Amino acid sequence: MSEPTNRNPDYVELVAASASLADAYAADEDDPWATSPFGWILKLPSRTKGAVGEKLISKWAESQGFPVKRSPNSEADRIINGHRIEIKMSTLWSTGDFKFQQIREQEYDYCLCLGLMPQDARAWLLPKDLLRQYVIGHTPQHTGAGGSDTFWLGFPADRPPAWMAEYGDTLEDVADAFRKMGRGSHG
Repeated sequence: MSEPTNRNPDYVELVAASASLADAYAADEDDPWATSPFGWILKLPSRTKGAVGEKLISKWAESQGFPVKRSPNSEADRIINGHRIEIKMSTLWSTGDFKFQQIREQEYDYCLCLGLMPQDARAWLLPKDLLRQYVIGHTPQHTGAGGSDTFWLGFPADRPPAWMAEYGDTLEDVADAFRKMGRGSHG
């Protein structure tokens, strides 16, 4: 550990106390995220995690040969292969669940849900009509006044709802879905 540049005695004492406690609170070697290529994402604020999810999916989609561009408005996150896509990302919670948050009734065609686990990734490309049937209007994220416009989709990572089965599970499934849909009308 480097010497503190602040020589205030109280600060120096606090730094010494911190150093003496650090080992007791160091990352658990049994923590599956400690060696995960996605572990760094856990340390980011929620809003930044969302932006990272959008960028991860953009890079992945481009690697699959799909044209990707930013949405011209805030109603969708990206235009992928001509389809308006809302992107939601969840890391695996300690309970073993994925929780895709801030799902809204906006102008997009599909919601691509990316679930990150320490050494794996899951993905679903959910048509908006399907979200209206099971999520939007059914699973409010917030309660109280003004809390009726955001919804969430939560489930055990190893047991997604049956209604999601035909819409993905792996990134390969999502790539196949994009190929089968063909080019959309949005650019």
